Amino acid sequence: METESAVKAIAGLRIVIGAAAWLTPRMAAKSFGLKPAENPQAPYLGRLFGARDVALGVGTLQATGESQRQWLQLGVAIAAGRAGYLPPVAAGLVFAPAVAGVALGVAALRGNGTPE
Repeated sequence: METESAVKAIAGLRIVIGAAAWLTPRMAAKSFGLKPAENPQAPYLGRLFGARDVALGVGTLQATGESQRQWLQLGVAIAAGRAGYLPPVAAGLVFAPAVAGVALGVAALRGNGTPE
């Protein structure tokens, strides 16, 4: 994948998923197989996650050169997680976009030179 395409894809996905989690945290949680009704703090955590992903997406799109590379590296590092916190189905639903984000971030970082 071309660097510019990977940068736009990862940033776009972060913005869309982040905005959905921020605007509709309960529905976003349910789409990832979580049970927000069992945890009254879930909407707050969903909004934190959403705001972070929107910021990462916008920061990546607005930056250039080495600064953009740092945004991409930060996004790859954030995708790391710990096992055992989620039920298997929810873990898979959360894991898939995280892996896609890492793959796109790595593709952007490994592309033809520094992302512009």
